[in-house]
Amino acid sequence: MQALTNRNKQVERKPMNVWEKMYLPAVLKGMGITFSHLFKKKATINYPEEKRPFSDVFRGLQILNRDEEGRERCTACGLCAVACPAEAITMEAAERQPGEEHLYREEKYAAKYEINMLRCIFCGLCEEACPKDAIYLSKTFAPANYGREGFIYKKEDLLIPNPVTQPEEYAKAKGAIGRDIK
Repeated sequence: MQALTNRNKQVERKPMNVWEKMYLPAVLKGMGITFSHLFKKKATINYPEEKRPFSDVFRGLQILNRDEEGRERCTACGLCAVACPAEAITMEAAERQPGEEHLYREEKYAAKYEINMLRCIFCGLCEEACPKDAIYLSKTFAPANYGREGFIYKKEDLLIPNPVTQPEEYAKAKGAIGRDIK
């Protein structure tokens, strides 16, 4: 049968000699590779004791930011939810009531804010879309969980501690972000 391209070659199969039939060179070569790995640096780390160094551009868990007076920055404009390609963010807006000026920065705030971490692809588009710098991606990676409901983070889980009432926790959370909070 004639091939269409004439690129086919006849494979020549010469018989193996006695040395090759014993497979000794192949076994010794494999053992040499295995033995050489004993002296190389190990790729694994002891996780709880050691932390893996992350890049400066690492994007981890989202947090909702507060201003320096402790008020929530999020105005529930919905730009982060619209920008999210995975549709992982859901929110509901509410109007600020009289006497709640110390809680919310604007007249409108997010009464419900949820991120489904099973859908999130950590792209950072929510952070870029936010006009109020209310959402940041921190340097913390998502922890493991046993149930699906544990991966849906609500507003209470995402909100950074209040800098007025909890300055130590706020400083710790600010350090986990890895950049200045405005």
